[in-house]
Amino acid sequence: MLALPVWPSSAEAATADEAGESDVEEGVAGTDTGADVETAGTLDDTPGDGASSPWIGPGGAEVMDALGIDLLALLERERATGKAGEVVSMPVLSEGRGAGSVDGEVDVERVVLVGLGDGSARAHRKAGAALARKVRGVDRLASTVTTASGDEGMRAFIEGVVLATFGLNLERGAPVKPAELPLHTLVLAGEGDDREPVAGSAVAVARAAWFARELVHMPSNVKDPAWLAERARDVARAAQLDVHVRDEKKLAAEGFGGLVAVGMGSSRPPRLVALRYEPADAGARTPHVVIVGKGITFDTGGLSLKPRTSMAQMKTDMSGAAVVLGVLSAVRELNVGVRVTGLVAAAENMPGASAQRPGDVIRQYDGTTVEVLNTDAEGRLVLADAMAYAVAELEPTAVVDVATLTGHATQGLGRTHAALFANDDALARALTDAGESAGERMWRMPLVEEYRQTLESPVADVANIDRSRRGGGSITAALFLERFVREVPWAHLDIAGAGRADKDSAELVKGGTAFGVRALLRYLESYA
Repeated sequence: MLALPVWPSSAEAATADEAGESDVEEGVAGTDTGADVETAGTLDDTPGDGASSPWIGPGGAEVMDALGIDLLALLERERATGKAGEVVSMPVLSEGRGAGSVDGEVDVERVVLVGLGDGSARAHRKAGAALARKVRGVDRLASTVTTASGDEGMRAFIEGVVLATFGLNLERGAPVKPAELPLHTLVLAGEGDDREPVAGSAVAVARAAWFARELVHMPSNVKDPAWLAERARDVARAAQLDVHVRDEKKLAAEGFGGLVAVGMGSSRPPRLVALRYEPADAGARTPHVVIVGKGITFDTGGLSLKPRTSMAQMKTDMSGAAVVLGVLSAVRELNVGVRVTGLVAAAENMPGASAQRPGDVIRQYDGTTVEVLNTDAEGRLVLADAMAYAVAELEPTAVVDVATLTGHATQGLGRTHAALFANDDALARALTDAGESAGERMWRMPLVEEYRQTLESPVADVANIDRSRRGGGSITAALFLERFVREVPWAHLDIAGAGRADKDSAELVKGGTAFGVRALLRYLESYA
């Protein structure tokens, strides 16, 4: 069986002795897993909307025999259906064969059956999340759920278990930690060392997403551009990456006019962070993917002030930057085979005495002049600098930017899908496929040629918003960004909707979702 260390999260695990390692132990579910809770899967084998007839998956018989309990009777009594995420629980009695002591060795408190529905990866992810919530607070959980699952099912189940338990206690200046210590060890009973790489990869990806969520949820009185840069340095130390941070003086001297302009209204100046990963066998022809994240650590809208009701959640406006740091925290552990550079364009958008004004004209890194018609369309200004820098200096094979950029993306696609824009069909397909596999769905949107004229300016090369304001704001924002990548294959992920959850659902918890970490890591792992 496989014993996976689920906690600590990636930020802390990277400095722990057991970081990223799993143990292959002998034993089967129900006998000597050392778990507080034993679990098995139930599947709905009835197609369509007909009456369900659930059955217990592999390992269930061993659990019943070892503990002396009838799980089939439990399913019947609870009228279980086997639908994905359904959970049925039975306490283990303190006397008799079904006692908490298994073979006189191991205490088991509960047996839990979780529905796997049709057995798809999505169903496994939902099942893992439901199970994790049911047993929250348990230190060690043993499961036979993945015994008959393929690699995709196993990955999804583990990710669901880890991500659904996310929670925080926040202490100023201290690392963020869970509000309630989550599951420490997940034991996959019946699994051998041949499945260890898949399981370890799933834990690494889930930890990376957890770490990104930690950054998103940190309040902005703590989280400013300098703080974000320090977290990047933490990642670099842990994952053995190169890191370079430009402060406000270097940004001004080197011509990063977008970052400088957006940060002028704040007493906490901007930063541009570059994290660089090289695989051990990198050569001259090794592809180089640059991922750019919007890092607005708090967004008031600047002088184009946001409404009061829209401002409270703006600590999450650096979600794109959090995604970049999450991805870079895991690439070394996953042994990604391509070069990866993560750029974090960090600034705080405040209406201070020195803030940029509507009507100002600024100059981006590549020399493009921009008329700033709306200071609340600031994310594209900091992204443009970072993207132009990437194209000019880093020789990328592909550029992908991630940002909570426009409310229009939320209005059009809601919370379940990110808006995907791309100038390259192959890149768009690769990202869409990776997102579908990772449980982070994307919907490709058009780069409408006729809309380019709406960004024309009489005083600059381009305006930062559509003058007509007739809708299509996510499209015009993408068109603005596209001009800064020239002919390089590029994709833009607008996660304004998918980057935030209104309530707990499957592996997501209310608040920042870190959408993009799993999809981008899957994309990088499969890059060819």
